[in-house]
Amino acid sequence: MKITNVTPHVTMPLGGQPWLFVEVETDEGITGVGECSDYRSTGLLYRGIEWIKREVVGEDARNIENIWQTIFHTFDDLNGRGFVSHLISGIDIALWDIKGKALGEPIYQLLGGPVRERVPLYTHVQDWNSDAGGPDVAAKAALATKEAGFQAIKTDPFPTQEGPDAGFSGPAEVERLTPENIRKSVEWMDAIRGAVGPDYELMVDAHARFDVASAIEAARALEHINLTWLEEPIHVENHNALRQVRENVRVPLCIGERHFTRWDYTEILNSRLVDYIMPDVAWCGGISELRRIAAMAEAQHIRISPHDALGPVAIAAGFQVCMTTPNLYRQECVHTWFDVFEKLIDPMFDVRDGSIYPSDRPGLGIELDMDAVERYRVDPDTREFLNIDAADETATDRWIQ
Repeated sequence: MKITNVTPHVTMPLGGQPWLFVEVETDEGITGVGECSDYRSTGLLYRGIEWIKREVVGEDARNIENIWQTIFHTFDDLNGRGFVSHLISGIDIALWDIKGKALGEPIYQLLGGPVRERVPLYTHVQDWNSDAGGPDVAAKAALATKEAGFQAIKTDPFPTQEGPDAGFSGPAEVERLTPENIRKSVEWMDAIRGAVGPDYELMVDAHARFDVASAIEAARALEHINLTWLEEPIHVENHNALRQVRENVRVPLCIGERHFTRWDYTEILNSRLVDYIMPDVAWCGGISELRRIAAMAEAQHIRISPHDALGPVAIAAGFQVCMTTPNLYRQECVHTWFDVFEKLIDPMFDVRDGSIYPSDRPGLGIELDMDAVERYRVDPDTREFLNIDAADETATDRWIQ
């Protein structure tokens, strides 16, 4: 089964967030779809997929591992993490989709079969925003989310740095949390905890922004919230800095969305620097690599919770791995985007009571609605709609219920 074409598609039915899908065609008429959406690098990745096409057209679509290794080592002078692993992800997910369709089985069956009946989710409420109405609005959204059946929520309660230390055009390279900002973050989390009750699972995301000292102070200030985890309290490049935070706080830690292939995780797992990891199936190297990273974490009795806050194909791909992963915590989503997903995929996931339930449909179990993809298509660099009528249909804020 030879690969005959690879086509990237950039579409944006959700205001401000383009999704990059990868369509892989074969000479047997079976087409698979992948995703490697990113927050800011859409144009770069789009051109990267166009380049990768030269490497994979003519290859046997069944040989997923060989194609994975070929791309990784062909571009190892760029470092296989990050940009290259994003590109691999888009291709790898599509190839697993093809294999599942060719064999008439869901991907999770090809990975060894399910170890659970459903995949539990966690979702988001509004991150801190001085214009969003304050802690009361976040508390109201959290309660509505709980009542919708979701059993775990994540938020970023830390105010964005302002003033002379904020840098010329955005946050400083390493931000410092002031006592005032820590106080505001505690007020934010106190309001949410009060709304959902003492036993509800809450997580805090620091988005890898802070220096070691203020990250430690913030973690200590939030101890009484009883967090499931504090995510990326500091910049991710320095393991000694992460170790310093680890040794000085009593809040469980999580990292992973800015770590990519298995090699990024080796020291983190072996040194037990965190309690949870969260690789992204659309960034780390696809279904193949997410599966391997999960197995590495399992050996250390560390739970995995795939980062997946972007498009529907990535959610579907992460779900397939989660169904087969013994050491799963939950899969990430933004549940207020699900009605937008319904515009692009058929059928929509079976989401009930805060979980995704499996189907027996082959491959990823979904198909892209290419008419919808075309309707919301945008320029990869400018994000300008090619169909000007579509701009009026996109929402710009889907965080607050």
